Amino acid sequence: MAQLFDRSSNALARMSLVLTGLIVIALGVTLDQLQRSPWVTRQGQRPDQPVPFSHKHHVQGLGLQCQYCHVSVEKSSYAGIPPTKTCMNCHAQIWTNAQLLEPVRASWATGQSLTWTRVHDLPDFVFYSHEIHVNKGLGCSTCHGRVDQMPLMYAQNTLQMEWCLDCHRNPAKNIRPTSEIYNMAWEKPAEDRPVWCAVGGEKSGLPTAQSVSCTTKDPGAAGAEVASLQLPLSPEGLAGDVAATTLPAAPIYKKFTSQDELGNFLVDHYKIRTPKDLTSCEVCHR
Repeated sequence: MAQLFDRSSNALARMSLVLTGLIVIALGVTLDQLQRSPWVTRQGQRPDQPVPFSHKHHVQGLGLQCQYCHVSVEKSSYAGIPPTKTCMNCHAQIWTNAQLLEPVRASWATGQSLTWTRVHDLPDFVFYSHEIHVNKGLGCSTCHGRVDQMPLMYAQNTLQMEWCLDCHRNPAKNIRPTSEIYNMAWEKPAEDRPVWCAVGGEKSGLPTAQSVSCTTKDPGAAGAEVASLQLPLSPEGLAGDVAATTLPAAPIYKKFTSQDELGNFLVDHYKIRTPKDLTSCEVCHR
C-alpha cells in the first residue's frame, strides 16, 4: 500500500500546532490589553456635557471647595451632583447673559434638571461609598486626579477592579491626614517636607480618624510657647488653699518623613481594615 502522507507532514503538523499556540497567546494578550485600554475604560476621555463646566476655573481660579457642590461626599455613598440652584447662587449675579450658560438658566426657569454625563461611572454591581473613603483619609485627587487643573472633566484612572485592589492591598501608600482630603496639591511626606501627627482620645459617635491631628508645621515652637504660658509661682508660694493652675498637657507629636511611615501610622489609628479582614465579597459587590 502506498504511503498516504509524505515525511514532511510530521514537520508541518508540529509547525501548525506551534502556530496555533502562538495565535491563541497573541489573541489573549490583545484582549487583555484591550480591556485595559481607554476604549473600554474611557480613561482620559472628555464626554460632551450640557454645559462645559471647568473645574480648573471654579476650583483653582475662584477657590471653591469641593463640598460646596458635592455636599453629600462626607455622609453618603455618592458625592452628589449640585442642583441648578447651586449654580444660580452665583450666576444670577454674574455672567447673566452668557450664551454658554443658557442651559443653566433654562433649567432654573423650567425646573427641569440638567442631564449630565457621568465621567466616573462604576458598574451597577459595584457598591462604592464616598463616605467611608473620605472619612478614612483618602484624598479626592487620589481617585479623581488633579481636578483643579482640568478645564474639562475626565477620568484619570481606570477605576477597574485591579486598580481598587492595588490600593486595598496596601492602603498606607495613599492614606493622608483627613485635614488634607480636599487639598489637591497635597504631597507625600519627605525629608524636606515632614508631617507631624498626634493622637488624642476617641469620641463615641465620631469617625476614628478625628482622634488624629496632623500638621505640616513644626509643632515644637508651639509647644515651647505653651510651656511659657504656665503660671509662675510667687516667692511666697501658693497662698491658702488656692490650687496651682496648670494648662492641659500638650499633645505629643510624632514626625514622619516618608509616606510608608505616615501611612502605616494612619492605617493603625484610623482603624482601616487590612486585606485579611475583608473576607466578604459583599464589601464591594451588592
